[in-house]
This record gives sequence, C-alpha cells and structure tokens, in this order.
Amino acid sequence: MAAAESFSVTHPGNPQPGDLIEIFRPAYQHWALYLGDGYIINVTPVDEGPVASFASAKSVFSRKARVRMQLLKDVVGNDTYQINNKYDDTYPPLPVEEIIRRAEYLIDQEVSYDLLGNNCEHFVTLLRYGEGVSEQANRAISAIGFVTAAAGAFSLLGFFRSRSRERQY
Repeated sequence: MAAAESFSVTHPGNPQPGDLIEIFRPAYQHWALYLGDGYIINVTPVDEGPVASFASAKSVFSRKARVRMQLLKDVVGNDTYQINNKYDDTYPPLPVEEIIRRAEYLIDQEVSYDLLGNNCEHFVTLLRYGEGVSEQANRAISAIGFVTAAAGAFSLLGFFRSRSRERQY
C-alpha cells in the first residue's frame, strides 16, 4: 500500500501485525495495536468521530470507548510514535493470527473505559498478551497513593500540633 510506504519513511520502525504502537501525546502516551497495511486498532471516546485521537480532555472522563480501525498516520498526526512491545519478556505474546482475530472481532464495538483500570494500554496489551497491563496507569496510581499518604501525614502532623498547643494553655 503506497500510503503505508510513504508513512514509514518519515516515522520510525517497520511495524509488524500484532506490534504495540506507543504514540507520544503532549501529556501522555496513547497506545494502539498494529494490524498491517498501515492500519491500527485503538480505542477512542464514543462521542468522537471515526478519525478521533485521544488528544481531547474528554477522553479522561469518558466511561465508554469505541474500538476503531484507523490508519496509523491519521492517529499519530503530528505526534511521534515507536514500536514498543515492552512486556514481551514478562508476558509471552499470543500467536499473531490470534491477536489479529481478537482485534478484528472488536472493531466498532463499544467497550468500557477507565483511565486507571481499563485504558488504551490495557486494551492493546490484552489483545497482544491476553493480559491487560498499563505501566502508565500504575505510575498514576502510585502517584495518587503517594499524594494521599503525604496528605494523611500532614493531617496527622497538624492534629498532633494542635493537641500540643492545647496542652500548653
């Protein structure tokens, strides 16, 4: 396909069917799974058009997503991407035919979406490995846990300081 050939000249790598594609957005990474011939499968907010990227803030608050087959070049737009099968050492990839069959079955389906528990990275890793994992979500959960613990510690410190002042009077 000519479009795929010209696209691969300006973007890194030579993705193969079943590869995970990490797209670098300004504040986060969006994930897709390469199907072949320049096409990927990914999830987009339900209320956006067929060529939607996850660049809009409403995707963060969306509880539903639509599985879409789109051209990689359209999803990447002006951003950059890389092939990133980073979990291959931890989870053995399913056979490519199985990955593609599972992916094609889901095209145009509506699926649940949750930024921390069921996001675009969870979606594509579930297709590739049979296990939905997201390092990006794990980092966010850890950060939330740290902030919560710090807030708790400051609250406790404030409580003890106020009790100490009460005893002085």
